[in-house]
Amino acid sequence: MSTAKKLRCPAFYQGDCYVMAESMGHLLFQLMLSMRREIETRMAEHGLTDAQWKPLLMLKLGRADSAFELAREMCVDAGAMTRMLDRLESKGLIERVRSETDRRVVHLQLTAEGESVVEHVPHVLAAVNNDFLRGFNKQEWAQLKELLQRMLVNGQAMQAEAEAEQ
Repeated sequence: MSTAKKLRCPAFYQGDCYVMAESMGHLLFQLMLSMRREIETRMAEHGLTDAQWKPLLMLKLGRADSAFELAREMCVDAGAMTRMLDRLESKGLIERVRSETDRRVVHLQLTAEGESVVEHVPHVLAAVNNDFLRGFNKQEWAQLKELLQRMLVNGQAMQAEAEAEQ
Protein backbone atom coordinates (compact mmCIF):
# COMPACT_ATOMS: atom_id res chain seq x y z
CA MET A 1 0.00 0.00 0.00
CA SER A 2 1.40 3.41 -0.91
CA THR A 3 2.22 6.01 1.70
CA ALA A 4 -0.40 8.38 0.24
CA LYS A 5 -3.13 5.77 0.70
CA LYS A 6 -1.99 5.02 4.26
CA LEU A 7 -2.31 8.72 5.11
CA ARG A 8 -5.85 8.80 3.59
CA CYS A 9 -5.31 12.15 1.96
CA PRO A 10 -7.74 13.69 -0.53
CA ALA A 11 -6.90 13.13 -4.18
CA PHE A 12 -6.61 16.61 -5.67
CA TYR A 13 -5.00 15.18 -8.80
CA GLN A 14 -6.08 12.27 -10.99
CA GLY A 15 -3.68 10.35 -13.20
CA ASP A 16 -6.10 10.13 -16.14
CA CYS A 17 -6.42 13.93 -16.38
CA TYR A 18 -3.16 15.08 -14.80
CA VAL A 19 -1.91 18.43 -16.09
CA MET A 20 1.71 18.90 -15.12
CA ALA A 21 1.56 22.70 -15.42
CA GLU A 22 -1.11 22.74 -12.69
CA SER A 23 0.72 20.51 -10.22
CA MET A 24 2.10 21.93 -6.99
CA GLY A 25 5.51 20.45 -7.65
CA HIS A 26 5.74 21.98 -11.11
CA LEU A 27 4.48 25.38 -9.95
CA LEU A 28 6.87 25.44 -6.99
CA PHE A 29 9.77 24.36 -9.19
CA GLN A 30 8.99 27.08 -11.75
CA LEU A 31 8.70 29.65 -8.95
CA MET A 32 12.05 28.54 -7.53
CA LEU A 33 13.71 28.79 -10.96
CA SER A 34 12.30 32.26 -11.52
CA MET A 35 13.40 33.46 -8.09
CA ARG A 36 16.82 31.89 -8.56
CA ARG A 37 17.32 33.70 -11.88
CA GLU A 38 16.35 37.02 -10.29
CA ILE A 39 18.64 36.43 -7.30
CA GLU A 40 21.49 35.52 -9.66
CA THR A 41 20.97 38.76 -11.61
CA ARG A 42 20.96 40.88 -8.47
CA MET A 43 23.90 39.08 -6.86
CA ALA A 44 25.95 39.74 -10.01
CA GLU A 45 25.78 43.44 -9.09
CA HIS A 46 27.85 42.49 -6.02
CA GLY A 47 30.26 40.28 -7.96
CA LEU A 48 28.71 37.01 -6.77
CA THR A 49 27.31 34.00 -8.57
CA ASP A 50 24.58 31.74 -7.25
CA ALA A 51 27.19 29.19 -6.24
CA GLN A 52 29.29 31.82 -4.42
CA TRP A 53 26.82 33.72 -2.26
CA LYS A 54 25.44 30.58 -0.60
CA PRO A 55 28.65 29.37 1.08
CA LEU A 56 29.44 32.94 2.11
CA LEU A 57 26.05 33.24 3.79
CA MET A 58 26.43 29.82 5.45
CA LEU A 59 29.76 30.93 6.90
CA LYS A 60 28.28 34.25 8.03
CA LEU A 61 25.35 32.52 9.73
CA GLY A 62 27.62 29.99 11.45
CA ARG A 63 25.87 27.05 9.74
CA ALA A 64 29.24 25.60 8.70
CA ASP A 65 32.93 26.34 9.10
CA SER A 66 34.61 23.67 6.98
CA ALA A 67 34.45 22.47 3.38
CA PHE A 68 32.87 19.20 4.51
CA GLU A 69 30.15 20.95 6.53
CA LEU A 70 29.40 23.38 3.68
CA ALA A 71 29.15 20.53 1.17
CA ARG A 72 26.77 18.63 3.46
CA GLU A 73 24.68 21.72 4.22
CA MET A 74 24.37 22.66 0.55
CA CYS A 75 23.99 19.08 -0.77
CA VAL A 76 26.96 19.25 -3.15
CA ASP A 77 29.93 16.94 -3.46
CA ALA A 78 33.10 17.77 -1.57
CA GLY A 79 35.17 18.18 -4.76
CA ALA A 80 32.81 20.80 -6.18
CA MET A 81 32.79 22.62 -2.85
CA THR A 82 36.60 22.61 -2.67
CA ARG A 83 36.79 24.15 -6.17
CA MET A 84 34.24 26.82 -5.18
CA LEU A 85 36.17 27.61 -2.02
CA ASP A 86 39.35 27.94 -4.10
CA ARG A 87 37.58 30.59 -6.21
CA LEU A 88 36.26 32.41 -3.13
CA GLU A 89 39.74 32.35 -1.61
CA SER A 90 41.31 33.69 -4.83
CA LYS A 91 38.74 36.53 -4.77
CA GLY A 92 39.88 37.35 -1.23
CA LEU A 93 36.47 36.58 0.32
CA ILE A 94 37.44 33.64 2.55
CA GLU A 95 40.53 32.21 4.14
CA ARG A 96 41.44 28.75 5.28
CA VAL A 97 42.77 28.47 8.82
CA ARG A 98 44.26 25.25 10.14
CA SER A 99 42.84 24.15 13.49
CA GLU A 100 45.14 24.66 16.44
CA THR A 101 43.77 21.55 18.18
CA ASP A 102 43.72 19.18 15.19
CA ARG A 103 46.11 19.96 12.33
CA ARG A 104 44.05 17.78 9.96
CA VAL A 105 41.08 20.16 10.24
CA VAL A 106 40.91 23.31 8.16
CA HIS A 107 38.38 25.93 9.20
CA LEU A 108 36.98 28.57 6.87
CA GLN A 109 36.37 32.15 7.76
CA LEU A 110 35.28 35.26 5.96
CA THR A 111 37.90 37.91 5.27
CA ALA A 112 37.11 41.57 5.88
CA GLU A 113 36.21 41.84 2.19
CA GLY A 114 34.06 38.71 2.46
CA GLU A 115 32.25 40.20 5.45
CA SER A 116 31.62 43.36 3.45
CA VAL A 117 30.28 41.48 0.41
CA VAL A 118 28.09 39.06 2.38
CA GLU A 119 26.35 41.98 4.10
CA HIS A 120 24.47 42.58 0.82
CA VAL A 121 23.18 39.01 0.53
CA PRO A 122 20.25 39.11 3.02
CA HIS A 123 19.13 42.45 1.56
CA VAL A 124 19.10 41.03 -1.97
CA LEU A 125 17.21 37.93 -0.82
CA ALA A 126 14.65 40.02 1.08
CA ALA A 127 14.12 42.33 -1.91
CA VAL A 128 13.58 39.42 -4.31
CA ASN A 129 11.14 37.72 -1.94
CA ASN A 130 9.25 40.99 -1.46
CA ASP A 131 9.10 41.60 -5.21
CA PHE A 132 7.69 38.11 -5.80
CA LEU A 133 5.08 38.78 -3.10
CA ARG A 134 3.89 41.99 -4.77
CA GLY A 135 0.11 42.26 -4.38
CA PHE A 136 -0.07 39.96 -1.35
CA ASN A 137 -1.27 41.33 1.97
CA LYS A 138 0.26 40.32 5.30
CA GLN A 139 -2.43 37.72 5.98
CA GLU A 140 -1.96 36.08 2.56
CA TRP A 141 1.82 36.06 3.08
CA ALA A 142 1.42 34.37 6.48
CA GLN A 143 -1.08 31.86 5.06
CA LEU A 144 1.18 30.99 2.13
CA LYS A 145 4.09 30.34 4.50
CA GLU A 146 1.88 28.16 6.70
CA LEU A 147 0.60 26.14 3.74
CA LEU A 148 4.09 25.57 2.36
CA GLN A 149 5.34 24.55 5.80
CA ARG A 150 2.47 22.03 6.05
CA MET A 151 3.49 20.55 2.70
CA LEU A 152 7.08 20.26 3.96
CA VAL A 153 5.90 18.50 7.12
CA ASN A 154 3.88 16.06 4.97
CA GLY A 155 6.94 15.34 2.84
CA GLN A 156 9.13 14.83 5.90
CA ALA A 157 6.56 12.46 7.40
CA MET A 158 6.48 10.39 4.20
CA GLN A 159 10.28 10.23 4.13
CA ALA A 160 10.44 9.19 7.78
CA GLU A 161 7.81 6.51 7.15
CA ALA A 162 9.72 5.18 4.14
CA GLU A 163 12.95 5.07 6.13
CA ALA A 164 11.20 3.24 8.98
CA GLU A 165 9.94 0.60 6.54
CA GLN A 166 13.48 -0.14 5.30
